[in-house]
Amino acid sequence: MQTTLIILKPDCVQRSLMGKVIARFEQKGLQIVGGKFMLVPDAVAKQHYAEHAEKPFFGDLIAFITSSPVLVLAIRGDEAVAVCRKLIGATNGIKAEPGTMRGDFGISGQLNLVHGSDSPESAQRELALWFGEGEIVDWQRTNQQWFTA
Repeated sequence: MQTTLIILKPDCVQRSLMGKVIARFEQKGLQIVGGKFMLVPDAVAKQHYAEHAEKPFFGDLIAFITSSPVLVLAIRGDEAVAVCRKLIGATNGIKAEPGTMRGDFGISGQLNLVHGSDSPESAQRELALWFGEGEIVDWQRTNQQWFTA
């Protein structure tokens, strides 16, 4: 089992798509084990996107993620990182496949609705940045047997 970080970005929140996005993760069989609705502090945004600090779009990235509330989720499941990335779709909504979140709801490269960790290592780093001790909850779903064999 892996746990990954998912952020429903400001455009997802403002477009009232949170429920549809969460439903897709849950319908796939993934489990939400942590969640926060929040305004992103500037310092956290800069840490989260530190790998882009020297790129020309860094300022716009920080301005966007801090512009409106986000919903930050910890999602768990078999191969959760890869499964979530596949459900989310290609970064640019125009190029994203139909059936993916970005393919169905997005038409932009910048306003791309959802962040998902890109590797298990990134997931560990990002989860530690966004969630503190005790904020990710280990719990058993009573219907888990119906998702995996």
